[in-house]
Amino acid sequence: MSQRDREATAVSRRALVRGALLAGGALAVPVLGGRRASGAPALVRSGRPVLTHGTQVGDVEYGTGTVWTRADKPARMVVEVSTDPGFRRVRRVRGPLLTPDTDLTGKAVLHGLPDGRDIHYRVTAVDPDDDTLASEPLTGRFRTVPAKPRDVSFLWSGDLGGQGWGIDPSRGGYRIFDAMRSLDPDFYLCNGDNVYADDPFESQVTLPDGSLWRNIVTPEKSKVAETLAEYRGQYKYNLLDEPLRRFYAQVAQVQQWDDHETHNNWYPGELLDDDQYTEKRVDVLKYRARQAWHEYTPITPKYDKDGRIYRVLHHGPLLDVFVLDMRWYRDANSTDRQDFNDGGILGREQAEWLKRELAASKATWKVISNDMPLGIVVKDGTEGKPNFEAVSQGDNGKPLGRELQIAEILSFLKREDIRNVVWLTTDVHYTAAQYFDPAKAAFTDFNPFWQFVSGPLNAGSFPAGAIDGTFGCQQVFLKSPATANASPATEYQFFGQVSIDAASRELTVRLRDNSGAVLWTRAIPPHRR
Repeated sequence: MSQRDREATAVSRRALVRGALLAGGALAVPVLGGRRASGAPALVRSGRPVLTHGTQVGDVEYGTGTVWTRADKPARMVVEVSTDPGFRRVRRVRGPLLTPDTDLTGKAVLHGLPDGRDIHYRVTAVDPDDDTLASEPLTGRFRTVPAKPRDVSFLWSGDLGGQGWGIDPSRGGYRIFDAMRSLDPDFYLCNGDNVYADDPFESQVTLPDGSLWRNIVTPEKSKVAETLAEYRGQYKYNLLDEPLRRFYAQVAQVQQWDDHETHNNWYPGELLDDDQYTEKRVDVLKYRARQAWHEYTPITPKYDKDGRIYRVLHHGPLLDVFVLDMRWYRDANSTDRQDFNDGGILGREQAEWLKRELAASKATWKVISNDMPLGIVVKDGTEGKPNFEAVSQGDNGKPLGRELQIAEILSFLKREDIRNVVWLTTDVHYTAAQYFDPAKAAFTDFNPFWQFVSGPLNAGSFPAGAIDGTFGCQQVFLKSPATANASPATEYQFFGQVSIDAASRELTVRLRDNSGAVLWTRAIPPHRR
């Protein structure tokens, strides 16, 4: 067992009691349920709450981080925080009540964390009426944001549990997360499709070699999600996986969504032509899907009021991460050839927000996490249906449709001399490196930039899509299968790694497969004024 594994396992009851006794030097022990909280889970007895789906941390910024968990019954969430893996000195944070209103999930926001340190945390659920009834604790670790330049490393990918490929314990489950965890990243960026709410599972699937893929199947994964309970069940399903839960306990997340958290290729106002659904109105389904997403991801609760997902996270002097939502505010999927900007794929408000935040950024590198790719033609529907799902429609000409909004943003970056912008995406179920060159583009008013593609994590892989030349997209590297829906039993599962060197400020991208092997790498020096 590795050191990091040992740190993620439950600590001894002696250490927990000792940590509670020492807590007074850091933060006063809170009062729970009108009584002084016991610091010792040694006092637990039958009837205590149980933490059912592990723990997660997300949206770590300067001095803060958000811890998530779920219990099996109403309880108070309590988080103990320490820079010591033995929890000899802790600070205890009184979290929210876990109630049925949020499906017994909850988040505690930690404040006052030291810069650039490994933080060890321990989560307990306490009966709201009897503080001697406490769950067994769950422990984890994450790394806080540095105040001064320090080497940065993070991972990104998406597409988890799609195209009929769920958790097969006999094949290691979602084994790619063990390879990702071994790299000890500062954080993980999920680029979308963290669940497939529109994709029921069969208990087994026959692979081309005659062997069987054996899915764990739950009631919620036996049909498409329509109710709030069914959308919540999509996240509960993935949290059954042991590699995933180990990873989430030890690596902070930045979560984003795309279409499959609701329905394939959805857009506002759509009426589904899908016999699997009794509720055809996407504008009904999307609110249920968004509520479940907020309940089950460790996004900072400050975004819950309006359900917003797009945001910027500051990761020290070297990096800002801009998380987009190319789903909720988009125009309808169409032939995408209109000659005016009708709101595009971002909506007007988000597009203006993005420009303001990019202009305000002081970080060396600005990473834009776009859940839909630029330059790759992604169709909506069958070959005979001329609608498009992403930005490009494949005509290789002047910007039209959604391309007009992207052209406006790219021109803004050039006009304001905003440099060192890199785009990261997933969506298309293969991995690629793409260079956008104005010298080879139909639209030329932009500075050259890179877009990197990586995924899926555990879903079907697909052949590469066509490339559109409007923004001069050049395919520098590509790995994809020759046939559609290649299973996770193949080598076509991917994630990417971004590293920034504090001394040179050089950014390096590595595209990796599900074993962690590096397939391609590129170092990009920063532009210096």
